[in-house]
Amino acid sequence: MANTSQPSAKTRFALWFIALLAFVGQVRAQLNFDVFVGHGLGISDSAVAEASWFPVTCEIQNEGPAFNAIVEITGGQFGNGQARYIAVELPTHTKKRFTVPLYCTSRYRVTVDARLMNEKHKVIAERLNVEARAVVDWQSPLIASLSRTHGGAAALPEGSGKNSPTRPVATHLSPDLFPDNPLTLESISALYLHSARAVELKVPQVNALLAWVHNGGHLILAVEQPGDVNGVPWLKGFLPCVIGDVTTRKEHSALQQWVSAKSDQRTLRIAKTKPNQPPHVDPFTTLLNDPAFDSADLPAVTTTLRDGTVLIGSADAPFAVSAPRGRGQITVLLFSPELEPFRSWKNKNWFWAKLTEVPVEWLASENVANSGSMSLDGVFGAMVDSKQIRKLPVGWLLLLLLAYLVVIGPLDQYWLKKINKQMLTWITFPSYVVLFSLLIYFIGYKLRSGEMEWNELHVVDVTPHGDRADLRGRTFCSAYSPANAKYEVASDQGYSTLRGEVGQGGAQEISKATVEQRGNGFAAQLSVPVWTSQLFVNDWWKQSGSPLNVTITPRGNQFEVKIENPVGKKIPQAKLIIDGRLYELGDITKGKTATLFYSNGTQLQPFVQNQVNQLSAAAQQRQQQFGSGESGRIHDIFTSTAAASFLSVANTTYDPNQPWNQNNYYSRFVTSPGFDLTPLMRRGDAILLAWMPDETIVPMLNKFSPRYSRKDTILRVAVAFSKNS
Repeated sequence: MANTSQPSAKTRFALWFIALLAFVGQVRAQLNFDVFVGHGLGISDSAVAEASWFPVTCEIQNEGPAFNAIVEITGGQFGNGQARYIAVELPTHTKKRFTVPLYCTSRYRVTVDARLMNEKHKVIAERLNVEARAVVDWQSPLIASLSRTHGGAAALPEGSGKNSPTRPVATHLSPDLFPDNPLTLESISALYLHSARAVELKVPQVNALLAWVHNGGHLILAVEQPGDVNGVPWLKGFLPCVIGDVTTRKEHSALQQWVSAKSDQRTLRIAKTKPNQPPHVDPFTTLLNDPAFDSADLPAVTTTLRDGTVLIGSADAPFAVSAPRGRGQITVLLFSPELEPFRSWKNKNWFWAKLTEVPVEWLASENVANSGSMSLDGVFGAMVDSKQIRKLPVGWLLLLLLAYLVVIGPLDQYWLKKINKQMLTWITFPSYVVLFSLLIYFIGYKLRSGEMEWNELHVVDVTPHGDRADLRGRTFCSAYSPANAKYEVASDQGYSTLRGEVGQGGAQEISKATVEQRGNGFAAQLSVPVWTSQLFVNDWWKQSGSPLNVTITPRGNQFEVKIENPVGKKIPQAKLIIDGRLYELGDITKGKTATLFYSNGTQLQPFVQNQVNQLSAAAQQRQQQFGSGESGRIHDIFTSTAAASFLSVANTTYDPNQPWNQNNYYSRFVTSPGFDLTPLMRRGDAILLAWMPDETIVPMLNKFSPRYSRKDTILRVAVAFSKNS
């Protein structure tokens, strides 16, 4: 008799489960999806900086069937960031790696969700809650290293303020994950690059690195072998000195003298926590010599200066050379910090702290407090918001409330009692509610109804070098909608991306969009609710001819300013800032040559302080639904932007010989890297601000036709010049 028994239900389930595990294992083996957030070698070493862009790198390995994929990335402290989409073709046996810029709105925690989907938006793989190890406060430096060895990277001393929210962070980078987008590099304050690593950078990465330096970054290059530099043309031409041969320095006490000297107080950035707090003890002056380091020979290279100055050592025996490059600077270490005896030097970490301008307060104090700050977005929102939105005055609101109380109270009781129909109150009371609701809706309609409006304000930093110029733009866009609608915008200007407005409390973007990254540009759909004005910010970078050419020549107690306007754009107003003084230049549409006396300019500090109070009030009132019709609006866009460009001088008196605190002012605004031009003024540069109403130098973003529209541009040109003539 044949055995006709069937497997039991438990056996069938076990076989099915094993088959499912095998299938899942096969799928996982065919597809690998990794996500790296921020600057670092991996999740355990990643760092981002508040109020700046950071890279999110996705790596996809596909060994299975080919398909077209879509990667969705969202970020933010509570997942409230914009949704970004990237289309990726994934043939069989391919590995794709790409980087997407995300904006950090928080100073506490940043997480990223990434999903890999097919063309039908079915999720194939996902990486959720990928968190950055550290978030750096907007006032503190983020220091990165492309070192030859992991242990040779820049490191910071274990300061007593290590638990402070304003602590700086040092992280490692690798050539593979080094960004090729200059916008995502802006969150890095200083970058240590070993000369042997320079040759590993690809052309897009080199271009991004040079753009970052020209826009304000500090590149620290350590030279170990002359061939590392002389064999890399872009690096050789970028240095302020000519690299010679390797030698041995028995005398290198200049390093100890430099690191233990009194720190430059102009680099202090964190405000004191108490008005009567005693001054901090400069920790650099308390550093002791290291006998083992002092007695050892130090390998170094010789050099011949071109346009640099000696930072450490003497003209005959320099150890470090520094020079400005655009708005940034380059420092060349003529020795390798990754070789002995420097590698074992007890003061090595303090050397890095001083070279990268770590705030002395953080190194010296028990706790460095960080008072609350508001986003600068609110200020520019008050400049570009639609005037079609009218607020209900508080007086009228109180009058309406009083009328409502009178109607539902004494009036209702009086006339019902008069007609002896008190029971009708069950009908009259709901009727009053409906009536006043309709009245409120009608008032709101009259106050808010209007036509579609699109406004743009371009704040463009111009950094000339050679016959070209780097243009770093911030386009503040305002969309007013009479209905719940979506609006198309796009940009392909060099490197370009979009974010929403950061709320006054931070930690989230309050305006929403769906962004599709297309190469280095983007296309987006803006979501604008009915009767609201939404602010969006487009950050972009490109290289082109300079829209303005400025030359400044000192002549005794005066200086000659020559301005050329090769494009011929209308510029009815211009301001020049030099050494804490502001000079009005008037119309420069046809260019201008003017002779100015140093003593004739107005003081910049009281000008900024007066404007800061108005900017703060406008940013706060803009969020309120009730008030006067003009509350929350800024009409003089040029003057207000000029003040916002030098926020650090508020509540301080400018004196090049006195200590300076970059953020010592009340109601501080969070600013993105490079927006505040005060450090350039402190360095000795002149800054030209040019007002171009109804003009742009790049195409507008909107791909729709609004009923009303306005576009304005402000150019900010930093000019280096010698004060000795």
